Amino acid sequence: MTKSALIEKLSENIESLTKKQTEVVVDTVFESIKNALTKGEKVEIRGFGNFKLRSRKARKARNPKTGESVEVPPKKVPYFKVGKELREMINRG
Repeated sequence: MTKSALIEKLSENIESLTKKQTEVVVDTVFESIKNALTKGEKVEIRGFGNFKLRSRKARKARNPKTGESVEVPPKKVPYFKVGKELREMINRG
């Protein structure tokens, strides 16, 4: 499902909001999640899942083109863990 499809679905279900208003709501939710992750906070949506950051250590990798060894710096990557309710719903159907 794309962001535009999500906006379309929400605007159909919530008749009191226009598509433009629904787009603002969706954008606000996504921005809030991004801002929380940027601050290093965990985002928990009950019944859906958790977004959090994982730290990756520095490591040595190999450039596949040249075969040369390359140093990869440490970094943080976003991670999503599926909630129990969503996992059960997916596995049922």
